Amino acid sequence: MMNYELFKEVVAEKFKDYIPVEYADHRVDTKQVTKVNQTWDSINLIPKDNKGFSAIPSIYINTMYEHYKECEDLQEVLQTAADTMVHAFKEAPQIAPGLDLDTVKDNIIMALVNTEQNKELLKNAPHRAFQDLSIIYRWVVGKDADGIHSSIVNHGMAETLGMNEEALYQAAVVNTKNLFPPMIKSMNDVMRDMFMLDGMPDGMADMMMEEIPDEQIMWVITNDRGIGGAVSMLYEEGLHNLAEELETDLYIMPSSIHEGATRFAA
Repeated sequence: MMNYELFKEVVAEKFKDYIPVEYADHRVDTKQVTKVNQTWDSINLIPKDNKGFSAIPSIYINTMYEHYKECEDLQEVLQTAADTMVHAFKEAPQIAPGLDLDTVKDNIIMALVNTEQNKELLKNAPHRAFQDLSIIYRWVVGKDADGIHSSIVNHGMAETLGMNEEALYQAAVVNTKNLFPPMIKSMNDVMRDMFMLDGMPDGMADMMMEEIPDEQIMWVITNDRGIGGAVSMLYEEGLHNLAEELETDLYIMPSSIHEGATRFAA
């Protein structure tokens, strides 16, 4: 079995052999991509005449390697990745110069990342500080049952859109709340929902939750999708109402890039 570095070289050399002939004029490009809290290797197909900004799909070589370790079949891995790439290309939206900004700016949202762990990402993306975190912006391409398809707004995209950081922020403040409404749930309710999804009967789930004293209940602020919910804590109204209801101050603890924030009494 190939190690990762050799696998990466072979993928770069052989990938285009599995792409349909209509993409013959596209060139293969591999690069490191700085994502939230991590760096991945990606492979892309770049059109020969790529005017303006277009959403170029990426396949992550790291994920391909995991597939390769499972099946030990390089051809299967390359064909699966190529099929995924072609499908993504057909679905990829385009932004051409002069496009009405309303079609894009209504889908720009905020996300929170750890500033210290994302220095490289922040160098190439409009952002603003929030405590020891940073607010970045994402363009939501689509939402479906499988999740949210989005792209980080980097300086190049922002320039093409004609939006500075302030404009991005003003649009994202409205859009994030509209597209992903904040919601606050007790940890009891969150755990009960998890138990139910695992097939636990209603009565047993309720009985387990009764064993947690009210004064030890934690609370989660997230959104209706449960993805990227930490940014919901920027909307203070819900937290203020919870503090009033509980008659106590709150400790806010961002727990992950996907979960919201939890609370316990001061």
